[in-house]
Amino acid sequence: MIRAVLKGLLAAAILVLSVLGSMAVVARGPKPVPRPEGRRIPVVRVTTARAEDVRLDVTAFGVVRPRTETTLVAQVAGRVEAVSPSWKSGGFFRKGEVLLRIDARDYELRRTQAEALVARAKAGLDRVEAEAGVARREWQEFGKGEANPLALRKPQLEEAEAQLASARAALKAAELDLLRTSIRAPYDGRVREKLCDVGQFVAAGTPVARIYATDYAEVRLAVPDHHLAFLDLPLVSAPDAGEGPGGAAAGPVVELFATFAGAEHRWVGRIVRTEAEIDPRSRVVHAVARVEKPYTPRKPGSPPLMVGMYVRAVIHGKPADSVILAPPEAVRGRNTVLVVDGEDRLRVRKVEILRRTPRGFVVSRGIRPGERICLTDVRPAVEGMRVKPEETP
Repeated sequence: MIRAVLKGLLAAAILVLSVLGSMAVVARGPKPVPRPEGRRIPVVRVTTARAEDVRLDVTAFGVVRPRTETTLVAQVAGRVEAVSPSWKSGGFFRKGEVLLRIDARDYELRRTQAEALVARAKAGLDRVEAEAGVARREWQEFGKGEANPLALRKPQLEEAEAQLASARAALKAAELDLLRTSIRAPYDGRVREKLCDVGQFVAAGTPVARIYATDYAEVRLAVPDHHLAFLDLPLVSAPDAGEGPGGAAAGPVVELFATFAGAEHRWVGRIVRTEAEIDPRSRVVHAVARVEKPYTPRKPGSPPLMVGMYVRAVIHGKPADSVILAPPEAVRGRNTVLVVDGEDRLRVRKVEILRRTPRGFVVSRGIRPGERICLTDVRPAVEGMRVKPEETP
């Protein structure tokens, strides 16, 4: 037990001597000299402002629709005798092409009957005219005073003329019904849906197909009213205003983009009109874009601008000359930009922003060309504080 106590005392003595020795070494060493703490200068990214000419385009979305859509209706009754090869959903046809024929035999018989009535009425008129001529000569030879119209057979003559006119009208009606047994295309177009086929009986007034025109397509685009300042839209067209293709006032150019078969395709058209009113709930104006010949291939392998396509439209806006395009990260709050002056000090600027574009903010006032715009989010940003700028392309 005595031996264990001696070992503990020895270890304690060694530890105390070690601590005392370390303190002596430190005490004899050189004293540290305090240095004044330097102020840290923040490093910031900057870009040089350049004047640019920017076009204030507006993006909108819409669905392609035909400019004219028609429901073809049979005007006479009968059995469908023949149809055109284009008589199918998606079939194309030309203006004036016979799309459907109704059995015309009944109407040919009616025309023959009407022609016989005309011949009979004409013969009756010839007979009455001859009798009237005889009566007129007899009165001139034997009569005295003013002749009675009945004696000159004028009423009979008027009745015969009326009968001939009625017969001729009946003949025109029969010929018109016969003509209506052939349903012709009113314009160049495409069949959306056929509603009857060969062998089917149709009554007068029965819809037989739905078709639409293919000379041009239209897209109805919703434009918020706060974007109207950037566009030159034909809101009101005077009767003598210049007109574009199709009889509509020509507006700004519009580019349409749609994804088809995994690739994006582009078409070019024009805004041709705006609709009659502003939507009271959404506060948007609906502009109508027109694309000529949407089914004519623009290049090999390119799809047509088909009815029903959902498209993104970029409407060419008004030009803004000599403006500054500030990167998105340069604008703080609603209209504050930090500028680094020639002495590498921060300056807080209030700027006038026309609008935001995919490339950044269009600044019309508050920044001069050649000034350095701070892109780093400096917090806190104090007016006049020194910074270390690093130029960013």
